[in-house]
Amino acid sequence: MVSVIKPIITEKTLKLAKRNWYTFGVPLNSNKNELKKSIEKTFGVNVLAIRTAVVKGKSRRSLRTRKTRKLSDWKKVLVLLKEGQKIDFFETGA
Repeated sequence: MVSVIKPIITEKTLKLAKRNWYTFGVPLNSNKNELKKSIEKTFGVNVLAIRTAVVKGKSRRSLRTRKTRKLSDWKKVLVLLKEGQKIDFFETGA
């Protein structure tokens, strides 16, 4: 099971959530089967499809020492839920 599932809340992901696609950040070593089981168990929903993408870490520069460091890579997951189901993190309340 995947231990860390963080919802990604942006304007773009909120628009996707209206169309039943929900976005999460997960560890790089997780696969689609583990993700499906973990999301279904955690949120109590039925997952129809999963899309994954590896997001490369950005380079950040320190102002004082002028050295650059690379942030770690992470995996982004888009999950399609069954019609009529939703995840409460993505509700705007408006």
